[in-house]
Formats: sequence, C-alpha cells, structure tokens
Amino acid sequence: MVRHLSIVATFCFATPLLAQSPTASSPTSAPTIAIRAFGQEIQKTPDQSRIRANVSLVSTPVVVRDAKGKLAMGLSEEDFRVFDNGVEQTLEAVEMSGAPLSVAIVVENSSRIEALLPALRRTGMLFTQKVLGESGEVAVIGYGDEVVKLLDFTGDAAAIEKTFADLRPGTSGARFYDALSEAVDVLRNLPPSHRHVIVTLTEAFEKGSENMLSQVLREAQIANITIYSVGLSTMVAEVHSPHQQTAPLRATPLGIFGLPAIPGSVNTPTVDQLRSGNIDLGGLVRPVWAFAVRKPPIEAAAVATGGMYQSTVGTTSIETAIDQIAGELNTQYALNYRRVGSDTLGYHRIKVEVVGQRGLKAHYRAGYYLFQP
Repeated sequence: MVRHLSIVATFCFATPLLAQSPTASSPTSAPTIAIRAFGQEIQKTPDQSRIRANVSLVSTPVVVRDAKGKLAMGLSEEDFRVFDNGVEQTLEAVEMSGAPLSVAIVVENSSRIEALLPALRRTGMLFTQKVLGESGEVAVIGYGDEVVKLLDFTGDAAAIEKTFADLRPGTSGARFYDALSEAVDVLRNLPPSHRHVIVTLTEAFEKGSENMLSQVLREAQIANITIYSVGLSTMVAEVHSPHQQTAPLRATPLGIFGLPAIPGSVNTPTVDQLRSGNIDLGGLVRPVWAFAVRKPPIEAAAVATGGMYQSTVGTTSIETAIDQIAGELNTQYALNYRRVGSDTLGYHRIKVEVVGQRGLKAHYRAGYYLFQP
C-alpha cells in the first residue's frame, strides 16, 4: 500500500486499502469502474447512481503549538480527536511524517523590491539547509511582467543556491497570480508520495495576471498543495534602500548660507536641508510601518490551503520567516485513520482537537476533496 502525503500540516486525503471487483463466477455482476479520488478507489456500476467508497486509510498531517507558539512534540493517539464530515474517527497511528518535500518557490524580482534582492539572494542556502532535507527538491519561478521558470525541480543544493544568488531586478510588473498558477501546474503532476508545497516570496501588489486568485486557490486545494507565504513590503524596501539626495546643487560652500534665515530662526545646516528638500524620510517612516501596510491577499491563500503567512513588516526578517516555515514543514504529525461515515463525493471537512493537555492548538487544512474526475 502506498500512502500519499501531499502537503505539510494542512491536508488529508485517502489511499486505497481494499479494492473490490466482480469475480468470474458472478456473470450477472455489473462491471465496475474505478474512480480515482486523491488515491482513493471508489467503485461505481453503470446502472447505479449511488457511489460506494472502499474502506480507505486517511492521513491528516497536523502541526501543534502551545499558547506561546512553541511547537509541541511527543504527542500520541490519546492526545487527538479527529472528525471527518462530523463523524469521529478512530486513529490507528500518530507518527512524525518524513515524506520528501517538493517545493515550488515563487519569488518576485520586480524593480519595486530591488533593495530587498540582497536578502533574497541569501535565501537559497536557507532552503537547502533548513527546508529540503536529504531527499527534497525545489523549483524556482520568478515573476515581474513575465513569469519565468528559473529552475526546474532539483535536489542539487549548489544549483538552487546559484539560482537565488543570480536574481536580478526586472521591470515593475506584478503578474503574481499567474506565477502562483504556474507553481500549481508544476506541482500537480509530481509523485503523490512527496509533500507538495508552494513558498512565495512576494509583495501584495498584483497587476496584469490572466488568472483569478480564487481559481488558483481552488486548484491548489484540489491538488492538495499548501501555500506558505513570506510577505515582502515595498515600503520596507524603500526604507532600506539608499536614499536619494533630491536637493538642488548648492550655490555656496558648506557653512555659508545663500538664503536669509527663516523669520524667528537661526540658519543651521539642518534648516538649510529642510528648506531645500534634502531630508532622509526613512527615519520618519520606520515607526509607522505596521499601520501603513494593508493586509495582503496572499495571507488568505495561506489560510485557505492550511499554510502559514509571515510578514516582514516590523521586526520579522526574511530569514526569520523562512525559519518559521521550515519549523512547520519538519515537525508535523501524520494522523492516520480508516474513514467511517459519509462517502459523499465533494468536500470532506476535517476537524482535529488536541485533548488532555491545556493550551495546545492544532493547525491543519480543514478538509479534502473526494470527487469523480
């Protein structure tokens, strides 16, 4: 039996445990058609409208944190309750999932975040050393006005790090939804034995995409892909960039003031700079970052697929955000049960509770799709 784990801490789907077919001694039995539903075999007779599902093993990856946000380890079957479409399930096993990762990284390289490129160039090493593990693989997709696959899936650490080190600023375009759609496309046909994850290193701005975000997210959910997002800020980029000196050329040497003093004041170099417009606004902007940045739509994408959103506005750096994502990707539980209850095609809701220990909260994708292709 092959158990399919397609996303970390956020999804569940069924794998076949028992397949039933008509025997040669039953000539009157109607032929059956196998319908694949994320690894689950369902049998349907042409003369019947009712779909009947086999007994199947469902694996639900979950991350557990305490009240302070610290990852909780060492839990067992007795610490969890799981419900599938409202029906409580019996857990067969709780284990730490070690399925390899297939990660599609969507990175913005538009001119708007040019000042952040030095930090982005260093992230290749973070992915190779902290996220992938021994058998993981990465693809890199860049975008601005165009969506470009910078690197196809590979586990070669040197190639991954070089791809990031070679990032160069492009135009001011922002076809983010198209880039996200491309990431879904490259992941959907990979072996289901891998966990399928998208990590975005992007700002919130979007312009010119042919794809709608709602459709891209639905495709990601159906394909059991989790989206983890690191939110970049153009405001932060501007504050960290070398500030342009916009004052006109001085007509007099430093220390000599060519204009009379403002009434009621004394001429000083600072006053002279203020009058000519030559002032570093970065120091004025920094205290109000958190109040000036709107909530990005990519945060909704992470929530919809059970992933994590990390903003770099404030004290969180790009490196810290990736560390947080790596922590989730490497510390999730796999909760395994044989589904009982409804076999209705469509969306199956999952609910996971942590019992017996106070202050612990489970983080997981809220369900999975069971459908006829």
